[in-house]
Order: sequence, then C-alpha cells, then structure tokens
Amino acid sequence: MQSLFQILMLVLDIVWFFIIAHVIMSWLINFQVLNLNQQFVAQIWYGLNRILEPIYAPVRRVLPNMQGIDLAPLVVLVAVYALRIILVNNASVFY
Repeated sequence: MQSLFQILMLVLDIVWFFIIAHVIMSWLINFQVLNLNQQFVAQIWYGLNRILEPIYAPVRRVLPNMQGIDLAPLVVLVAVYALRIILVNNASVFY
C-alpha cells in the first residue's frame, strides 16, 4: 500500500509541475519573451494545453468571468496542494 501512496504523490507532483510550467510559459508568451511561431515552443505550449485543459475546463465553468484573468490554474494548484495534505495526513491508511 505504501507504493500506492508514493504513486499518488508522484502524480500530484507531476500535475503541480505541469501547472507551474504552463503558468510561467503563458506569462513569457504574453510578455513576448517566447514566440509561438517557433515550432518547439508551440509544441510544448499546445501539449501543455492539451494535458491541462480537461482539468481547467470544469473549474472555469464554476468560476465567474474575471475579464481576462484566468484563476483556474490557481484553483487547481490549491486543490492539488489540498489533496497532498489529505494524503499525507492519512498516510497511515497506506501503511
């Protein structure tokens, strides 16, 4: 059962990394540090969007329209962190 706990924590860490990378990359694209006309940048950007959009979409439906500010990544990061706390506090179930 300890293996299941470690796998769940690994998955949450990967999701956390993807969200942070997506947020930083969106800032760099908006401030024109990165250019989507470069094939490598575009592939990474569209790959991250395809991975994270199924996670963001339900959150965006619940959140009110903020006129250009997307709070879905923040809400998902808080949810991932909350799941980590729940898993760590209940780790005795996995041992």
